[in-house]
Amino acid sequence: MSNIKFYYGNDVPLEMHKVRIVQKLNLPPIERRLDAIAEAGYNTFLLKNRDVFMDMLTDSGVNAMSDKQQAAMMEADDSYAGSGTFTKLENKINEIFGKKYFLPAHQGRACENILSKSFVKKGSVVPMNYHFTTTKSHIVINGGRVEEVFKDEALKITSDDLFKGNMDIAKLRDVIETNGKENIPFVRLEAGTNLIGGQPFSLENMREVRKVCDEYGIILVLDASLLADNLHFIKTREVACKNNSIREITREMADLSDIIYFSARKLGCARGGGICTNNEEIYMKMREYITLYEGFLTYGGMSVREMEAIVVGLDETMDEEMINQGPEFIAYMAKELQKKGVPVVTPPGGLGCHINAMEFVDHIPQKEYPAGALAAALYLVSGVRGMERGTLSEQRDEDGNETYSNMELVRLAMPRRVYTLSQVNYAIDRIAWLYENRKLIGGLKFVEEPSVLRFFFGKLDTTSNWESDLVGKFRADFGDSL
Repeated sequence: MSNIKFYYGNDVPLEMHKVRIVQKLNLPPIERRLDAIAEAGYNTFLLKNRDVFMDMLTDSGVNAMSDKQQAAMMEADDSYAGSGTFTKLENKINEIFGKKYFLPAHQGRACENILSKSFVKKGSVVPMNYHFTTTKSHIVINGGRVEEVFKDEALKITSDDLFKGNMDIAKLRDVIETNGKENIPFVRLEAGTNLIGGQPFSLENMREVRKVCDEYGIILVLDASLLADNLHFIKTREVACKNNSIREITREMADLSDIIYFSARKLGCARGGGICTNNEEIYMKMREYITLYEGFLTYGGMSVREMEAIVVGLDETMDEEMINQGPEFIAYMAKELQKKGVPVVTPPGGLGCHINAMEFVDHIPQKEYPAGALAAALYLVSGVRGMERGTLSEQRDEDGNETYSNMELVRLAMPRRVYTLSQVNYAIDRIAWLYENRKLIGGLKFVEEPSVLRFFFGKLDTTSNWESDLVGKFRADFGDSL
């Protein structure tokens, strides 16, 4: 994709695949979209898919499978124990990551539960380059806390730093010295900091983190769920790695890690997950929790059909022409939005295009959830479902006070091999129109607020009748158009 230039006109991302199975989309009129978002409590998570035109909520479990993945699913061995399908997956993990021991789980947050149950106790401190919602919740519920040791550049919306996901080594040392290495069960590196724009870390930074872990005798854990994007960025942005293959980069990252866990809903484009390691003691410590929480050791809550697809999907992740499609579509979307003045996170990261709601709707205070309001407004005017990644995605402290997020983002995920460039251009058009009419957007307030992971199923309402004003302006400008 990257090496193809167009002789006439501007270069655009070129898909290195063809579409052989299609699924019909539905774009309901704005009046129906207004009813739908109100029924969902202005929470895009609670929208029914029948009311969604482009589902850019997440890339988790919604990436398109390849023809080879679909074919592999027919070969599944559905034995409860000793499945040959599991052996295939175990062997593929060993081939790619060089890890001898593999524990299957039904998805990434299940892996986080196993890790936290095994290593986190009351008073534990887990340093990481940035937290993820479910990761933090599992650590906290087991008595620990998260210490984020990202570098200052990470929180700059507009930046030229190509690796904003890097861990600050000086801060890491300080956290260890301050809390005592005996209280740090592991250091976690997330390949693509989800909550701050899908920003990657460099291979050089990972080497530096490894040195610190070795110095203090601390386990290094890699969350490889978004590994595909991070691999692409290391290959294309890190000069020292430009001549390395994707497999070579992957293997070095794996060798630097004591434990790797992943959600195959992202890595591998199928539904499942797993944990792998070369340390037998670590493996034995976690193994009993698999059978307790997930299932037998040769399926771990996964469908064997999905496991067959993961085997092929992991192989396809080693293909640069496969893993570059998402980041290049995201970069295209970010660039086109910037041309129209829309504030986005730069440089573009992985997973999706991230709109800076703090600037987009700067008239909405954080206590009224600006990113959540913008996500609801965007759905209303376009049928495009994005995800709030801001204060709604945090949770209140022990005293019930709001914890304000470092950033207020609306993430427009780019599921792999799913949307065409014309559909991406439609989303860009509606976002640009909404930006011109941004002052019509108002805030949100909770009417039903869960205490844990409230962004998944909490319900809100508007603080005024701004949604009706937005519909009126849409009809004035677009007429009878959908």
